[in-house]
Amino acid sequence: GKPTLYGSLTRRGLSTEGVPDIAASEGFLVGEVTKKSILISCPHENVSTKFLAPYTTFCRIHQKSITCLDISSGGGLGVSTSTDGTMKIWQAANGEIRRLLEGHVYDVNCCRFFPSGLVVLSGGMDAQLKIWSAEDASCVVTFKGHKGGILDTAIVDRGRNVLSCSRDGTARLWDCGKSACLGVIADCGSPVNGIAVGTADNSLNLGTPEKAPSEREIGTEGKILLLAREDKKLQGVGLQSRQPVFLFMGSDAFNCCTFLSSTYILAGTQDGNIYQLDVRNTNAPIQVIHRSGAPVLSLLPYRDGFIASQGN
Repeated sequence: GKPTLYGSLTRRGLSTEGVPDIAASEGFLVGEVTKKSILISCPHENVSTKFLAPYTTFCRIHQKSITCLDISSGGGLGVSTSTDGTMKIWQAANGEIRRLLEGHVYDVNCCRFFPSGLVVLSGGMDAQLKIWSAEDASCVVTFKGHKGGILDTAIVDRGRNVLSCSRDGTARLWDCGKSACLGVIADCGSPVNGIAVGTADNSLNLGTPEKAPSEREIGTEGKILLLAREDKKLQGVGLQSRQPVFLFMGSDAFNCCTFLSSTYILAGTQDGNIYQLDVRNTNAPIQVIHRSGAPVLSLLPYRDGFIASQGN
């Protein structure tokens, strides 16, 4: 609701150590400058941002924008999907392409490594969920059951069971060993853009299942599933019980969610809000972070904080 402040940065020269001498236009201040970062603040708005230079850039993996990526637990491999229609496995050290994963019809929306780092889980607009060998690029399992494109996935514990969410409004639990659907965890009537699974705080009542869970369900007990929904709702569901735990109304469609701990969760919206909530009491958020109106596209816990990516 206020006029936007615009400014520019000018490089005036280079110090003997090779650090640029940078000046900012009126209303902005240049803080610490190193070879890898520039700290800019705007005293009038009481905000500051540190801009980091990438230390490696891989520009040969994909031809168009990258929609999803993941790094294996050991840090050795990356997997990514792109609007160029491909999904590739590459070496994280040098970006060298190792495998091309082909088999989805239409776009692949999401990809992630299993904890072992040897297997990849992907979901596509073809409503199929696939499991791939990172070693020989073979598709080991294909799950069918969703009626719309798959938008996100999650892995339970070591990966005997996996989860997916879709434009069809459902989140489903799958058994990898028998490549079967173990159940619909939630049916929201609105696309589910993102999911996350985490161990719930002991004090939280996750509800009890209406019927005894299948013996094929491994590691679902004591877990809560977060659903980032298109209808502006963030929902928590007991993974084993399939019972709703909470429903939080946000300012716009939720795009992504993650766990910071067994009590604290984060979720990001299309209009640029990042909500931090306590799962034990979701009546009011602990904090709402709003840096810009650009959509929050992904969230990842990192050290004592988190990393957020936005559409700007």
